Amino acid sequence: MSVGPEAPEPRWAVPPVGGWTADDLDTLPNLPPHTELIDGSLVFMSPQTVFHSRAVDFFTWQLQSLAPLDLEVFREFTIDVDFQNRPEPDVVVVRADAVESLRQTRFPAESVLLAVEVVSDESVTRDRETKPVKYARARIPHYWRVENQDGRAVVYVFELEPATGAYTSTGIFHDRMKVSTPFTVDLDLTAIVSRRRAAAPKPPESPESPE
Repeated sequence: MSVGPEAPEPRWAVPPVGGWTADDLDTLPNLPPHTELIDGSLVFMSPQTVFHSRAVDFFTWQLQSLAPLDLEVFREFTIDVDFQNRPEPDVVVVRADAVESLRQTRFPAESVLLAVEVVSDESVTRDRETKPVKYARARIPHYWRVENQDGRAVVYVFELEPATGAYTSTGIFHDRMKVSTPFTVDLDLTAIVSRRRAAAPKPPESPESPE
């Protein structure tokens, strides 16, 4: 009985002294899609959940339909924060003049007006702690964090406070999200559910008892 050749062991990229840089992200071979650079280390995307995929689609299309013509909306696109940090927000709103080529792979942080992160189980710390600090230091004016709370979308909205250079909370939204910055948005967050659940008939109300 012949034995087939053993599969080669995976070859992992060995970081240089001091870690990878933002430019390396475009040249390293065989990186998985949507790899981020955080503090000089490569961060790989975990398998997406249905909630994550639907939430990213929802905010991408809604913001595209509402954004002024001088702004552009992209999903899962990297931004240059500094030479060792090139995160990939789930949705990003940038000034239209930042789009210089159909072949570009990143935007400078100074062109970003809004970064949106949809939290996954493995990204909780990054999305709640690590990324907001880096986005604030890069002077990105607005940050939204979307979380799955028992099957319902909750959006935490933050705005950069100029005096401190840190984000301050400006609202927590559950079923409906209505804000005026960076542009007017009025969203039905209950739409971020499965089509089957959205179309399910409501149970009949119980009859009132006679007086």
